[in-house]
Amino acid sequence: MTKRIKIDELPEFDAAAYLDSETSIASYLTDILEANDASLLAAALGDIARARGMTEIAKSAGITREALYKALRPDSAPRFDTVLRVCAALGVRLVAQPIHS
Repeated sequence: MTKRIKIDELPEFDAAAYLDSETSIASYLTDILEANDASLLAAALGDIARARGMTEIAKSAGITREALYKALRPDSAPRFDTVLRVCAALGVRLVAQPIHS
């Protein structure tokens, strides 16, 4: 007999643990951007900032650590200038590509 696994007993997945290279971060952001969801992008930037060190990213972006946490929580819709500042602090940039090639 197979033991049933209860979903609420599973550990919560944390993408930050897997964002250990510039390549993995770029791939993650590219996939997130394809979803076309601002709150998902904010949460993904939060994952990356946590992987890199929230305090350091906040300092580099010129934002308080508390404001950065607030701006990058999953249900937020950060201002575009905040997204750009965080991306610059993370060492990544958003790139536009044609939808149809």
